Amino acid sequence: MKTVGVIAEYDPFHNGHAHQLAQLRRMGFERIVVALGTVCAQRGGFYLMDEPVRVQAALDAGADLVISLPPPYSGAGAEAFGAAGVCLLTAAGCDTLAFGAETPDAQVLMELAALLEGPELNRLLREGLDKGESYAAARQKAVEVLRPGWGLLLESPNNILGVEYCKAICRQNSPMRPLALPREGTVHGQAEVKGGFASASLLRARFQEQGAEGWQGLVPGSALELYRHACREGDFLDRQAESLALMARLRGLGPEELAGVRGLSEGLEHRLAACLRRACSLGELCALMYTRRYPAPRLRRLATDAALGYGPDLPALPPYLHVLGGQREALSLLKNAPLPAGTSLARLAKADPGSAAVARTTAAAFDLRALCRKRPGPMGEAYTRKPVFPQEK
Repeated sequence: MKTVGVIAEYDPFHNGHAHQLAQLRRMGFERIVVALGTVCAQRGGFYLMDEPVRVQAALDAGADLVISLPPPYSGAGAEAFGAAGVCLLTAAGCDTLAFGAETPDAQVLMELAALLEGPELNRLLREGLDKGESYAAARQKAVEVLRPGWGLLLESPNNILGVEYCKAICRQNSPMRPLALPREGTVHGQAEVKGGFASASLLRARFQEQGAEGWQGLVPGSALELYRHACREGDFLDRQAESLALMARLRGLGPEELAGVRGLSEGLEHRLAACLRRACSLGELCALMYTRRYPAPRLRRLATDAALGYGPDLPALPPYLHVLGGQREALSLLKNAPLPAGTSLARLAKADPGSAAVARTTAAAFDLRALCRKRPGPMGEAYTRKPVFPQEK
């Protein structure tokens, strides 16, 4: 059986995502498995829509199985995000990993991934970092020195993620082959619409002004109805509440606790502590902390990690396959999975200490995000929510 995996956030699920799933089905894939970011966004902070909405939108558009990319990994940088997704989809039995890219040439991206793993690049990268350059800028310059013209490949967000997927496939000896698909419409952050396609960042910006109605024509009709219902129920992220909740957590942390947060090094924990004394919102905090070396998304991730207490002791890769939803018959894909698999987070947490730690941090993220919705929710949703099975709607 040809089974393809997709690593996604679907924040929100839009026409470009629907086009990709339809394209994969036309290419002959019999099963489509999605590793979906849960609670924490890769850009930092929380997702706009809750998991059941994003899962249902994906299933309506043709996905067969949706598994959780847990918050400690979905809210991490591109390398850890990609590695976690590859781990999950490999364990789910996928033979192919599909992703959109501005340079839809999997062979080129695999070669670039190999270049990034080489000792010569690491030497050049260190030289750039020692000059105070950001990691992304230093890496791009190093690539350009070794392969003139290839530095441009790392200017595009989907190429960057695609290369990280390729690195993870090699590092984990995954049998999956990469399949790079041309990205339709606009690129991330572009404030325009092309042929009914808009970037997720543009859609999130529209939501702040117009709500779900601003997405009409840019998301599948079935997804739009899901978003409209979520808006009526108040089941969407309130950015002001998110800022207040995260800042309240951060202000309660002392220097020792900040020093234990993953990614806070090189004295950055002292900068965070100093800026916390002045900032009155999450946006202001990131603005005060900003330097050329530390871009805004990384700072938002660090702030979210600190608020949730994510330390370096968490497992490097997800220790289980938590099913968020799917077609019942697709569950057979997990029959021989090398990782514990199931729909109950409580049961998965009992598998081993690493699973318990990840489940605990997942529940904490759910509980904090529940307070950040327009209509706040209770504690314990990570354990009480039912998986989404279409026939049970």
